[in-house]
Amino acid sequence: MAVMAGAHSEIYGRIDRARRVWCLGAIHADLNRLIAVHDQLAGRIVTGDRFVYLGNMIGHGARAIETIDEVLAFRRHALSLPGAEPWDVIHLRGAQEEMWVKLAQLQFAPNPREVLHWVLSQGVGATIRSYGIDPDTGFGHCRDGALAITRWTNRLLQAIHGRPGHDEILSSLRRYAATSSDGLLFVNAGLDTGRPLSEQRDTFWWGGSACFDTPNTTYGNFRLIVRGFDRTGAGVAMGDRRATIDGGCGFGGKLHAACFTPDGELADWLEA
Repeated sequence: MAVMAGAHSEIYGRIDRARRVWCLGAIHADLNRLIAVHDQLAGRIVTGDRFVYLGNMIGHGARAIETIDEVLAFRRHALSLPGAEPWDVIHLRGAQEEMWVKLAQLQFAPNPREVLHWVLSQGVGATIRSYGIDPDTGFGHCRDGALAITRWTNRLLQAIHGRPGHDEILSSLRRYAATSSDGLLFVNAGLDTGRPLSEQRDTFWWGGSACFDTPNTTYGNFRLIVRGFDRTGAGVAMGDRRATIDGGCGFGGKLHAACFTPDGELADWLEA
């Protein structure tokens, strides 16, 4: 059922020759917890470690800019280690990043005011404010038509352009990451076990959570499927075939980082 190509892709992250894989749950712009986890992680890295951020790095929290800066700084640190390659650090798309990207295309929505209201209700307003823009000003532009909305979304894009590396990371987000077709699979929030990976589309961040309610159900030949966000807030769950490492970061809970060997064994665990 699962489908993976044999080369590196702009759609998914292929994790090559990993000794271990570190994955970080949803951050939601909780900068202090991210820094605390990164500080611990820096002292645990060994040659052959790989890194996957499981999406929802931004949203809800007020420090989106600093959070992305911190993620970029840790990426530079990880890639400065001997033998590291650019694809050894992978960032997945979560619902927050998806909404942020779609917001930049608001002028093309048939009902832009309703779309703006909905994404703000989902926590995107904090990210907009972090970039120095009042999200409520968007409603006036929605009233004035597509050209006015375009001017507003251009302000968002210019704010991103003004932060080194932010464009690059937000445009290079992957839908999922995997070590191999019979190894570890990393997703943001969910998976539809009735579809191959190539047909999941936005199921990775908007649906498919029922897959984690049946933790022993197989999907293809994958040994373990790991997600970083559970919208029900049920917390960390470790099973034979599924793992959820969402500790509620951004909502008063902890940020977790789990380290897995290629055969799915938990090798290390960090939290802050």
